[in-house]
Amino acid sequence: MVFLINTELANNKIVYFALRKIFGLGKYRVQLICKKAGFAYNCKILNLTNEQIIQLVKTIETLKFSLSNDLKKNQALLLNSFIEIKLYKGLRRLKGLPVRGQRTHTNAKTAKRR
Repeated sequence: MVFLINTELANNKIVYFALRKIFGLGKYRVQLICKKAGFAYNCKILNLTNEQIIQLVKTIETLKFSLSNDLKKNQALLLNSFIEIKLYKGLRRLKGLPVRGQRTHTNAKTAKRR
């Protein structure tokens, strides 16, 4: 197991899919990281040397993405600001109802139960 940016990456996974487990990294960002670091998409985490792992971390840091705990904190602050300024989105979140315009008459039973 490799521990990278507060996330454990499984050894038997391909680098492309393993990096996507990190909160904030999707398909496009992982492709960018792999290209900048010079890794093949089908290379496994198990086959990486310590130098390659360090290089991987450095490339992620140089791209300056908001990842993991920082991203979660920013999202929470944004949602709290919606509630504070009494946006429609914030009020719907407080009530536990669907936020993005879905109907509540027949659907969203689980959202209404909360």
